[in-house]
Amino acid sequence: MKRLFNRILQQRWGKKGQSTAEYIIIVALVAIGSIALITIFGNQIRALFSASAQQLAGNQVNAQDRAGTAGSQEVKTINQY
Repeated sequence: MKRLFNRILQQRWGKKGQSTAEYIIIVALVAIGSIALITIFGNQIRALFSASAQQLAGNQVNAQDRAGTAGSQEVKTINQY
């Protein structure tokens, strides 16, 4: 009887612990990936949101071309998008 009870407990709780560990690994990988992306692209993201906020406030912003090069800058307003 005791063996049967231990077997039932092992089947019921053994898989739950395994899936919890898998979810923790997935969450950790997503967190590491997010930190890496923010570290790499943080300045570009900050500039993008800053320019968007300035345009929503009605100010003119010097916009870079889509390739991200600083060579050709032009003044754009919100009406040109």
